Amino acid sequence: MFAQQLALIYDLVYKARGQDFRVESELVTEIVRARHPSAASLLDVGCGTGEHLLTLCRRFGHVEGIDLSEPMVEVARDKLPGTVLHVADMRDFSLGRTFDVVISLSTAVAYLPSPRDLATALRQMVRHLAPGGVLIVEPWYFPETFLDGHIAADVVRGDGRTVSRVSHTRRFPGSARVDSHYVVADPHGIEHFTESHVFGLWTQGQYLDALAGAGCTAEYLPDVQSGRGLFVAERGLR
Repeated sequence: MFAQQLALIYDLVYKARGQDFRVESELVTEIVRARHPSAASLLDVGCGTGEHLLTLCRRFGHVEGIDLSEPMVEVARDKLPGTVLHVADMRDFSLGRTFDVVISLSTAVAYLPSPRDLATALRQMVRHLAPGGVLIVEPWYFPETFLDGHIAADVVRGDGRTVSRVSHTRRFPGSARVDSHYVVADPHGIEHFTESHVFGLWTQGQYLDALAGAGCTAEYLPDVQSGRGLFVAERGLR
């Protein structure tokens, strides 16, 4: 998952495809401030290349991140010197402290293999959430919003590279697979590689049940994050 080849072009591809990491981070800040005005610390679970943390580190006094992909974390470390970033599985990590805010964006939780794993990961996030803290989770598509057989194609340029990407989606029971082919040209030559990612295709109810099982009161905010929405939960004071 997210090998070095993709980690090196991830920001270029997704920014060109319309993902605005700064706007997403400002939305997170707005949601948090409305519920927990004094929040001062934040953990980004599935931080990827650190694009959200670039903004969030200026909005919160202390931020940390974790991600399972070491190549993605290495890219993030280059951008965020001095920020503590961990290579860890979101189902099994222990940082020895709690945070006022825990977030998981860019549909990172959908890479988990089952609803049971989702529930495990959310419990782990809540263990790192201070009483009264805010948890924000971005899902992938729901079964009724997923487009089976969807084809996407992009050509993007930047950082001395030209990248061509084509992808195809396929539905399976409870999951979906996205197969992508990349052709990357730079002054050193042309490279081709493929990536196949499997996402959990879970219902809103399954997400809400998992959040409730983790001990949080949660709501779903539709029509944000490219239409996928956000789950926002709060941990009780006890």
